[in-house]
Amino acid sequence: MRPALVVIPARMASTRLPDKPLADIAGKPMIVHVMERGEAAGIGPVVIACDDPRIKAAVEAAGGTAVLTDPALPSGSDRVRAAAETVDPERRYDVILNLQGDVPLIEPDAIRAAFDPLADPAVDIGTIATEIRSAALREDPGAVKAVGTPVSERRLRALYFTRATAPSGPGPLYQHIGLYAYRRSALDRFVSLPPSSLEKRESLEQLRALEAGMRIDIGLIDSVPMDVNTPQDLQAVRAVLSRRNANPN
Repeated sequence: MRPALVVIPARMASTRLPDKPLADIAGKPMIVHVMERGEAAGIGPVVIACDDPRIKAAVEAAGGTAVLTDPALPSGSDRVRAAAETVDPERRYDVILNLQGDVPLIEPDAIRAAFDPLADPAVDIGTIATEIRSAALREDPGAVKAVGTPVSERRLRALYFTRATAPSGPGPLYQHIGLYAYRRSALDRFVSLPPSSLEKRESLEQLRALEAGMRIDIGLIDSVPMDVNTPQDLQAVRAVLSRRNANPN
């Protein structure tokens, strides 16, 4: 496959963790850690789509590329598309990978697992999920469940995403991780669509694509990327990196 453009949306307006992209983790802003993870995946150049000059300055100080996008854009997907149009107006990149800006510990293999399903020309969007091994998460509406039918040992075709515990019956449940690899045409179509009925009911943006007949395939990963939404999450990530730095092997 040709290289992808990796776009990381980042904005300051977090109510639970103010100035989240610039939160210090082991001497670097969180957004720089995520940028480095995106670069380590090796699937293409990385650009930050941000809404604040302070984020742009921090990224550029670390040697990265950042684009200021309109703070009024309604979603991260819209910010990703706006940044892609700014840095790649010639549309050299056929795939745009949306990497969330609050996953500083995500493994490069997990990023590649979202990109890999697009090797199949029938797939519009690639994403990832991991098996739920915690009883509490099975019932937690904050852990979005991916419901799909197997395409191969490590890939599902998405049928639905839900906050409910689904599907019922024996077998594994999968937690969806909000990382998306879009074909450029699929991203264009997605942001042009109005929010769909199930999207609004479940508060899950990806359902808009499924309701519009777009195909989403899910790469299954073994790791559980830790996202940072609260001060407690931030402390947990700091502790993990502190242990890794103390025991690099």
